[in-house]
Amino acid sequence: MAKRSAHKANKRNGSSKEAPPQLKRGQPTKDKNNNSKKDNLRRNAPPPLSLEEERAAYRDMLLIRRFEEKAGQLYGMGLIGGFCHLYIGQEAVVVGMQMTIEEGDQVITSYRDHGHMLACGMDPKGVMAELTGRRSGYSKGKGGSMHMFSLEKGFYGGHGIVGAQVPLGTGLAFANRYRGDGRVSLTYFGDGAANQGQVYESFNMAKLWNLPVVYIIENNKYAMGTEISRASSTTDLSQRGLSFGIPGEQVDGMDVRAVKAAGEMAVARARAGEGPYILEMLTYRYRGHSMSDPAKYRSREEVQKVREEQDPIERVRRRLIAAGESEEVLKAIDKEVRAIVNEAAAFAQSDPEPDPSELTTDVYAEA
Repeated sequence: MAKRSAHKANKRNGSSKEAPPQLKRGQPTKDKNNNSKKDNLRRNAPPPLSLEEERAAYRDMLLIRRFEEKAGQLYGMGLIGGFCHLYIGQEAVVVGMQMTIEEGDQVITSYRDHGHMLACGMDPKGVMAELTGRRSGYSKGKGGSMHMFSLEKGFYGGHGIVGAQVPLGTGLAFANRYRGDGRVSLTYFGDGAANQGQVYESFNMAKLWNLPVVYIIENNKYAMGTEISRASSTTDLSQRGLSFGIPGEQVDGMDVRAVKAAGEMAVARARAGEGPYILEMLTYRYRGHSMSDPAKYRSREEVQKVREEQDPIERVRRRLIAAGESEEVLKAIDKEVRAIVNEAAAFAQSDPEPDPSELTTDVYAEA
């Protein structure tokens, strides 16, 4: 009744604009020309994971969740400066994709990157120390949240400029093809970056040379704070490569099983020389775009509903319990993870700050 009254009031004031309808996953949507279309989401139940895989996925996602919660606490205490984008809610995407690749494959992503680093096997102490600007951080305390790198773990950043990692990830794939080493580049970006011009230049080159790259669009619906239907003329981002001949599909990014199944297909395809593929992961972030974002563009009820019905960690936990795993085992995993995170946080507060001489290092290459 309140909504109807507000609409009448708008008409009296000479305005008939209404907020765009909220899109619901798995339901038909319309483009701006009012043409109905069906989404491209897989409907078949994903293949089950083994008990060992479920347990490993649970631990890996829980590590990311607890790490990000601790990072949020340290940021609130003033111990982490600059920008800080948390991955809470999206854990199934990177954990599921990591289950599909081999040693030597590459991972590159945007500034919401802590989860990707941990999933790649980077040391939580080194990641947290970089967040607090300490000398044992992965970038010697000079890069911060958005700029870390580990050649050893195949992680090529952490990039602060929206969409900048997409041509770089495409370049990694070009190097793989040039060398003929059979490696695959996993190139992550978000729904906000999906409208960047450099993304489409990369798509063109990737298909032109049939590069071994999987583009993973982490669509958490809100980019920096605008609901996708208000910012994109077409909201099925998995089809953004069709004009270049790049196929794609939508995936339930809140289910690690679905992510793994789609990822295995796309990675195998790229490794076999069949070229690029787009996986649009339908996911959701529980926190704001960054720690400075109060996220007033959505309701608390919306966030709570996703937490209760789709939380990726809770879904795995329920399956483990149903398979006979005991609560004691799951509590032990959580205890282990919390100990790792607490140790990383303590280290990140006690490790020395970089020496002032470091200000001028890593600026120019040594001749």
